[in-house]
Amino acid sequence: MPKYTITVKPGSSQEKIIETAPGELTVYLRAKPHDGEANTALIKLLSKHFNVAKTGIAITRGAKSHVKQIEF
Repeated sequence: MPKYTITVKPGSSQEKIIETAPGELTVYLRAKPHDGEANTALIKLLSKHFNVAKTGIAITRGAKSHVKQIEF
């Protein structure tokens, strides 16, 4: 399974994904980091970007941090 280290920037004016290095992404989200809204928006955006079902994406580390590890 592919693993990515993701730096999340919640509260941005637009949603976008930037690959900063192999296996590392910076993701800008409109959602605020409140009640898991940013995590839900992150999974939704990654699902569209990588064409993977939302249930096939798991946050394995950093659920309450800006730096997360995602596994497909």
